[in-house]
Amino acid sequence: MSIVFCGKADGSGIACALWVVLPLGDVLKAHRTRCNMTQEFVAEKVGVSRQAVSKWEKGLSEPSTSNLIVLAKVFGVSVEKLLKNVGSGEENH
Repeated sequence: MSIVFCGKADGSGIACALWVVLPLGDVLKAHRTRCNMTQEFVAEKVGVSRQAVSKWEKGLSEPSTSNLIVLAKVFGVSVEKLLKNVGSGEENH
């Protein structure tokens, strides 16, 4: 999903910015695959089951805050970067 924000930049016209918003599960899977990691490997590093990682990626559940911190470290990014494009899916309502 994408969201476009528009507003007057300096009075001379309207500036727009495109913001890509993704479900958390898609973001987690993208980082995992970018790092060439299996669900089993990530699960072992985080201390959860492979099924838990699968549920996170499918959007059936979400990792705890403490697990998000560990996931960011495993993927080699900051928590802010990990969550940068995450949306709730409620943006259209």
